Amino acid sequence: MTEINEISPNELRNRLHDDEKDLVVIDVRENEEVAQGIIPEAKHIPLQQIPESLNELDTDKQYIMVCRSGKRSMQAAMHLKEHGYKVSNMAGGMLEWEGDVKA
Repeated sequence: MTEINEISPNELRNRLHDDEKDLVVIDVRENEEVAQGIIPEAKHIPLQQIPESLNELDTDKQYIMVCRSGKRSMQAAMHLKEHGYKVSNMAGGMLEWEGDVKA
């Protein structure tokens, strides 16, 4: 099984605060979930659209996958890793996120 790095919500918030240029947050939740609040810097790509969205992603960037609890984002992270992307999963998902969100 592919090993995926996990990042804590706190660590992600600190890295976003440091404005890392090669860091991209991808939220894989459904539209109605994202409507309740998304990390402001995150790009929304629903889980089922990840395979067809690979050509929009840059292999030089570091991706952090996010969902509600961390399960779907782990699936997405494994898919990206299998295709050569640098990827981590945010442990605990949005349930654990204490930073800013936008509607």
